[in-house]
Amino acid sequence: MSKPWKIETNAVQAGYQPANGAPRVVPICQSTTYKYDDAQSVADLFDLKAPGHMYSRISNPTVEAFENKMAALEGGVAAVAASSGQTANTIAIMNCCPAGGHVLAAAGLYGGTVNLFRFTLRKMGVDVTFVEPSASAAEIKANVRPNTRAIFAETLANPALTVLDFEKFSKIASELELPLIIDNTFPSPFLCRPFEHGANIVTHSSTKYIDGHATSVGGVVIDGGNFDWTNGKFPEFTEPDVTYHGLVYTRDFKEAPFATKLRVQWIRDLGSYMSPMNAFLSNKGLETLHLRMERHSQNALRLAEFLNQHEKVSWVRYPGLPHDAEHERAEKYLPEGCSGVLCFGVKGGAEEGETVMNKLELAAIVVHVADVRTCVLHPASMTHRQLNAAEQEAAGVPPDLIRVSVGIENIDDIIADFDQALNSI
Repeated sequence: MSKPWKIETNAVQAGYQPANGAPRVVPICQSTTYKYDDAQSVADLFDLKAPGHMYSRISNPTVEAFENKMAALEGGVAAVAASSGQTANTIAIMNCCPAGGHVLAAAGLYGGTVNLFRFTLRKMGVDVTFVEPSASAAEIKANVRPNTRAIFAETLANPALTVLDFEKFSKIASELELPLIIDNTFPSPFLCRPFEHGANIVTHSSTKYIDGHATSVGGVVIDGGNFDWTNGKFPEFTEPDVTYHGLVYTRDFKEAPFATKLRVQWIRDLGSYMSPMNAFLSNKGLETLHLRMERHSQNALRLAEFLNQHEKVSWVRYPGLPHDAEHERAEKYLPEGCSGVLCFGVKGGAEEGETVMNKLELAAIVVHVADVRTCVLHPASMTHRQLNAAEQEAAGVPPDLIRVSVGIENIDDIIADFDQALNSI
């Protein structure tokens, strides 16, 4: 998928190698269709006997370049881009967990993911059990059922900011012969590469740090190529697919059976593929990913240190702080930085916190996170609003929590903005 380059070089160069005289920059192929020299060429595409593009609902040259780069950055064998991060998580699970199946998920996930797992997936016949990330291996395994088909977690939970114990979860998944699916949105592949810690499938909301500029909604699923789908628990990979004249994914696509099945079944039938324009913009974002993640992490740590000393602040949560409960695991799994998101509470509670948010001038209140601009959000009344109070607490969202997505502006300006807002109460 890539040359033996460092990740910074792959962020700029991987995924697209122009031919002689071709555009140096990945072109936007804003076309739904493709031209062929003969009928057999099209038949071979539809039978998956030949590589190529048949229709932009399932693949596209611009999106393919983005997919190739994401696979290179994460160290996977193949990637499939989707219309959103929610779509990426949904189809990643449905690809290996059909109706009647069961998934174990680490608690403390993004509110939209919790809602997806708790309600929508169940409407589709997939049951989900949430387990505490801090629970012992024995306690987690006690929730396994005969129909369990995957384990799901976030590298860095949104907004709980718990750092996943990869060693524990990957060992459990390996012992149970289940794929470990990791949402790596907050760290990005620059700060953490889950395949190196035992993950089998990695997902991203590329809307966040991958794009990095709040322009393009999207998602991506990366196949690690490191799971044995022939272990007897996944017949949909080892038995003939009647929609492709008896094709068998583990036999006919040995390198990347998961990614292939994901594309030719779920993307094909749901039509939830990333658009060429969004892929172009997301790919441009990747070219500066390493530079931005360094600055995001540096700025977030500086702001966390400032807030931690401020007399109007009651608590601060950021894994980069030495006193933080997640700091030890952050040093192990996020040695290059802890990303650009932190949380804090204001003395006086949620009401005073709202006043602080309203007084901010540089930082904006937006329903978004992880782009170059500093922004804030109150999860309890916004992203996690669909959850009741007990569910919010379980997700690591107390009523007074303010989530800050620290941008790449000058840190002195960011700190000054929060200082004046806090001093207004």
